[in-house]
Amino acid sequence: MSYKQITFIVLFLLIIVGSIQSQNSNPNILVFSKTAAFRHKSIPAGVTLMTELGAKNNWNVSFSENSNDFTDENLKKYNVLVFLNTTGNIFNDLQQKAFKRFIEKGNGFVGIHAASDTEKEWVWYNEMVGATFKDHPKVQNASLMINKFSKHPAVDHLKKEEVFKDEWYNFINPVAKYVNVLASLDESSYQGKRMHTKRHPITWFHNYDGGRVFYTGLGHTNESYTDVRFIKMIEGGILWAADLVQIKNPSKK
Repeated sequence: MSYKQITFIVLFLLIIVGSIQSQNSNPNILVFSKTAAFRHKSIPAGVTLMTELGAKNNWNVSFSENSNDFTDENLKKYNVLVFLNTTGNIFNDLQQKAFKRFIEKGNGFVGIHAASDTEKEWVWYNEMVGATFKDHPKVQNASLMINKFSKHPAVDHLKKEEVFKDEWYNFINPVAKYVNVLASLDESSYQGKRMHTKRHPITWFHNYDGGRVFYTGLGHTNESYTDVRFIKMIEGGILWAADLVQIKNPSKK
């Protein structure tokens, strides 16, 4: 093999590696906000936030409320799905299967607030998210206990205890034991409906069925999407879901 041929092959491989690295560092994100039940007034604020995060991080961000976008052909364009306050039963059987294959291929999912009030009759989805919405008290302040054991970028900027104002979700069953909890509610810090369990996780992450899943119960109010702490939480959740930040030994299911 001649020197020119070797040089050509090396340059060709460098171009391929560079292309792969560029795709990994600039993920393609689909923000999905379709609702078939309650519709949050904060969805436009969430869209604005995701647009700004995309510009800041050089992410390729697309938006949709069309379930027909959930096909193998379309989803292969994306690395991460962000469910922005989706609600209700929004997929047919074929769309569910395409979504499931997307996760099985090692892609990422970020669920915000009402993502846990979505597809409540679909067992696979509920297990992926980690919990299923039941009810909530009125919007109010509450103390969150932050677990920084993993140095996850979604919470690494937070103090050990933070006060947020939001709509605090209770779940039908206790949050799955297989998730890595990043933030838990102090139920003594607010009034109204509670879960009355030893722990009340509200933000977590885990590996599921081959993919990376991040969920937070925060994100009901418009004000959430201008709170720097919440913005960094969503940004960090996406960075991990896009496999741009690695966490040692996250739990799996």
